[in-house]
Amino acid sequence: MKAAVITFPGSNCDSDIARVLSDFYSAKVDRVWHKDQFSEKYDLVILPGGFSYGDYLRSGAMAPFSPVMKSVKEHTDRGGKLFGICNGFQILAEAGYLPGALIRNRNLKYVCKTVGLKKASDSNKISGKLGKDQVLRVPVAHGDGCYFASEDIRKQLKDEGRILFLYADENPNGSLDNIAGICSPDFKVSGMMPHPERAMNPITGEMDGKTVLDLVIGA
Repeated sequence: MKAAVITFPGSNCDSDIARVLSDFYSAKVDRVWHKDQFSEKYDLVILPGGFSYGDYLRSGAMAPFSPVMKSVKEHTDRGGKLFGICNGFQILAEAGYLPGALIRNRNLKYVCKTVGLKKASDSNKISGKLGKDQVLRVPVAHGDGCYFASEDIRKQLKDEGRILFLYADENPNGSLDNIAGICSPDFKVSGMMPHPERAMNPITGEMDGKTVLDLVIGA
């Protein structure tokens, strides 16, 4: 597998996800700076977590205008997979790849904790493979993670099986309908607020993040 991890000014999880892809999937990983473009055909492009451009304007709002996003669009136009984690999810929403917006947590506080995730339906081509009552434990770390979208959009996401994950035991940020992640209509683009790369440590036994990445990569 060949993968690209995009690094913006303020990205701080790019090294983590690059190492995970290399160590657990034997992937050839290229780190791509936001000012650069690429012509390489990748199996997967990842927008990592962090605070792109310092989140000074709005979380993820400036990154869509980076030169590298031209190459990202060419990648998705070819049918390549694109996955956004936390700030990467915010960027996908701001860039119009995914509907809705990620707004300030309802408690107005930064939240950093492990939460439960479950599938929304069997019809999701990525997470639908999970067991009916299976709950994955994956950390979140964000201040702007509340998923917001109109009722019509949320109904469409549900009807089309495009909700990637739901918060299972508690909703850490007030996301509408407990939505933790969503997908594009063709399921090639997906984003989620929790960090699967932070739940992939055999020493601690926290490995549910690998289940998440297995699903995303294998879809």
